[in-house]
Amino acid sequence: MENPWHLYVMAGMYMIAGVAHFVYPKAYLRIMPRYLPNHKLLVLLSGLVEIVLGIALCFEQTRNLSIYAIIAMLLVFLLVHFYMLSGEKESAGIPKWILLLRIPLQFGLMYWAYFYLSS
Repeated sequence: MENPWHLYVMAGMYMIAGVAHFVYPKAYLRIMPRYLPNHKLLVLLSGLVEIVLGIALCFEQTRNLSIYAIIAMLLVFLLVHFYMLSGEKESAGIPKWILLLRIPLQFGLMYWAYFYLSS
């Protein structure tokens, strides 16, 4: 079966998001929960993971593993989304309605990844 174009859109989205961690690390450092250690390392590692998972989506042999990892990653990222709702400083100046909208969006992204899971 030929891969649908929207699979590549999703893969590209994760690769671009991952690269952004290296290009704009300060933006990600601002939203890291205080209770997590070594913020800079975590920002860079999460960016690297997003790039690798985006690439892995493009290959049938690694797609299912990548999908499971993306869903797990998005679940972990929910910690950041909830943390950003905890106060004005933590929100990094993003309006509360956008922060609230990001939570169901995470679940939508999980479903989008799950959609490509082959049995």
